This record gives sequence, C-alpha cells and structure tokens, in this order.
Amino acid sequence: MTDSQPGPILPVRTLGKTGLEVPGLCVGCAPLGDMPATFTYSVPEERALETIRAIFKSPITFMDTAASYGDGESERRIGIVLKELGGVPVGYTLATKADRDLQTGDFSGDQMRRSVERSLRLLGLDCLPLLYLHDPEYTTFEAAMAPNGPVEVLQRCKEEGLIEHLGVAGGPIDLMTRFVETDIFEAAISHNRYTLLNTEADPFWDVCQRHGVGAVNAAPYGSGILAKGPRAYARYEYDEASREYVEKAMKFDDACQRYHVPLAVVALQFSLRDSRIHSTVIGMSRPERLDETVKLAQTPIPDELWREIESIRLS
Repeated sequence: MTDSQPGPILPVRTLGKTGLEVPGLCVGCAPLGDMPATFTYSVPEERALETIRAIFKSPITFMDTAASYGDGESERRIGIVLKELGGVPVGYTLATKADRDLQTGDFSGDQMRRSVERSLRLLGLDCLPLLYLHDPEYTTFEAAMAPNGPVEVLQRCKEEGLIEHLGVAGGPIDLMTRFVETDIFEAAISHNRYTLLNTEADPFWDVCQRHGVGAVNAAPYGSGILAKGPRAYARYEYDEASREYVEKAMKFDDACQRYHVPLAVVALQFSLRDSRIHSTVIGMSRPERLDETVKLAQTPIPDELWREIESIRLS
C-alpha cells in the first residue's frame, strides 16, 4: 500500500457484508482495455495510463475492471500504474472479475483459477481485494455451483488468501438472483438493467438488501445513449438501441433541456439517489472525465424535472 491521499472526499457507503467503505461513484475500467468493438472507439495506452494515474489522485476511490476487458489489457495497464505507485494507494478499492476463456469459452473451475492467477500477475498484487464471478450467463447455474466448478474454486482461492472478498457480476436478473440467494457472495453487479430506460433490476436490489449483499449498478447511461444523448449516440448496451428506447430517450433529453440540466446528470443521479445501491459504475477513458462525473453527481435537479422524468419513464 502507498500513502497517497484522495482529493475531496465523496460520501461513502459500506458495501454490504464486504465491510468495504466505497463512494457512490466507481470508475469503470472496461474502456481502458481498448475495446473498440464494444465501445466504437479506441483508447491508446498512454491516455489510459494518464487516466489511471488520475484515478488514484481523485475522490472516486473505487475502481472496477475484469479479466475479459481487452482480454487482460485493462488489468495490464492498471498494473503498470500500480507498480509506479508501489501498490494500491491507501483508501482505494480495486475490484476485478474472473472470466471464461475468451477464445475457447471454457468456464470451468480450472479456468477460474487461471483467470485469478493471471489477474494477480497483471495487476502485480498478492491478493485481489474484491473479485467477482463474471458473466455466469455463459454457463449454467448448476455448472457454476457444481463440485470443483467455478464457484467452489473461487471460494477455495479466497480460503487460500488470493481473494479477500467474493462477488458475482452478470446480466440476466433471474440468474443473478439465484446466485445472490446462495449467500456465498458478498457483492453483486448488475449492468444496463437499472437506467431511465430499463429498470428490470429493480427487484434485484431488494434481494441484495435482504441478503446483506453489496449492490453495484453499472452502466447507468445504458452504455452511452443517456450520456451523449440519443441524437448523438443511439446505442444501448453496446448495440443499436431499439426505436422505443430512442424515442423515450429523446423525451428525457427534451425535458432536461427545458430545465437546462444535462441528460447525463439525471441518468446518473437516477442510480445515485436509490438508497439500495451502494455504488454506481461509470466507464471512463480520459482523465478529465473524473472531475466531470463528480460535477454531474453533485448538480442540483429541480423536483419539477424529477416529476416530469418519472412521468415519461412510467408512460
């Protein structure tokens, strides 16, 4: 650990039974893995490194990556900066995720161990502070929970001191609910399913709360349409947005413009204002996005605009 101190402190919450104290904002490091096929833009290494260095000087003291982001590239770049700093700075929490083999699709217990060991190597750490089982929709619940399967192997890695806290991160809400209900996991991430356009994860946050599981909402902008606006970027969950989503997003955008409040402010605070959610993950690829995101989180929103947004959302 290093003794670097964060900037101005953001309010923190306890991330469920992990006991970790994390801010309501979390930096998503997927774009830093240079994934143009997913995000439609590339992130050169030097810009990624500048962004990572800026993260470790910022008030956003929670960051999230995964073995699959750039097939290790995001972790490798973070590891370069961690080596410069002599480890994860005091007060910061770094989370990553164990993944299937992206070439073969292997989602076995053995693959989970290989993924953990590679993450440790790329990040230059002896122990992963928080690791999630990632994208379990690429296997089945039964296979994931089988003897010597992915979950059991990750539990073993935790017992061996390779992982401090174990979570689960994925898409389908019914599947994610089954994993949380096992009471094995300490934190859970849902992505693209709790936004102004899609609130499928709404009951999931209640399940997390009942089981004392740290609740993390990722992609409140729906991968961009609710940040850049539907007229500039009509994509949701890394693909072309449906006509229904585009039309509704335009209504949100028009309402926000009438109140002179950026759409991104409302989209972000829709997640931040939900007390069941401990932290919200925002993907970032430039240093300046850190301060911009803090400002978005702190921008006042008139009650009248919230009422109009709710009316559009429920229509």
